[in-house]
Amino acid sequence: MAKVRKGSPFRHFVMDHFGLLPFLVFALFPAFFMILTAFKHNSELYDLEAIPFWLREGVTLDHFHFLFVKTQFLRWLLNSVMVAVVATGASFVISVMAAYSLARLRFRGVNFLGTAIFVIYLVPPTLLFLPLGRVVYNIGLADNVLSLMITYPTFLIPFSTWLLMGYFRTVPREIEECAMVDGCGRIGALIRVVLPVTVPGLICAILFSFTLSWNEFIYALTFISQSTQKTATVGVAAELVRGDVFHWGEIMAGASTGSLPIVLIYAFFLDYYVAGLTTGSVKG
Repeated sequence: MAKVRKGSPFRHFVMDHFGLLPFLVFALFPAFFMILTAFKHNSELYDLEAIPFWLREGVTLDHFHFLFVKTQFLRWLLNSVMVAVVATGASFVISVMAAYSLARLRFRGVNFLGTAIFVIYLVPPTLLFLPLGRVVYNIGLADNVLSLMITYPTFLIPFSTWLLMGYFRTVPREIEECAMVDGCGRIGALIRVVLPVTVPGLICAILFSFTLSWNEFIYALTFISQSTQKTATVGVAAELVRGDVFHWGEIMAGASTGSLPIVLIYAFFLDYYVAGLTTGSVKG
């Protein structure tokens, strides 16, 4: 017989979730401090006697005004959007085709190839940006955002392929066979039958790729030097740090604004992301 818990529902809620409080503070504190710094006056920001976790002199928008008016931050944001959308789109199409082939087709070395694809993802980007930089220079795309659109799929495709492989394997083969009996080919069965039932995994792969593309720093810093071609992550760090002078208010304003699209995306699609990631990882 189940034991009846006494007390108000609110008390039970607090008791059940009290243990999560330290982890919640640990996770949210960087974002809190970043946003707080973005709205502080410079006089308070550089005052050693000021309380770092409080606004003593009120809120100011000077840092955001400087960022949007006196820098090319909007151009950097546009570059980030273009790079992330193109790289994510290209990686998604290639990953779907590769993952479906490895999950459904039977040919020599298929298991080894599937494992090798994930191992390639584990190679650190710091080992790849030098040879990729040489490739970018030889094809004439140095100092151009197109270089990022081409190189980003090199680390987006392996993980997305590995993730989708596990997800496609959870789909019963019978539904594809029924579709092919009704006249669909292999590609038709993929588009009409498999993709609609694997939406969580597809959204997970898209979110993962978009997030990595948006936050990537090493390739964007190495391949791009012109201010008008930089992405937001590199532009904020490179243009607002001059020698030993750090414009912390503007840097935090740029970081807060740049992280807003990712926050909004995950706010709407977090459930799909978790479902796609866990299902693809466990059942793959």
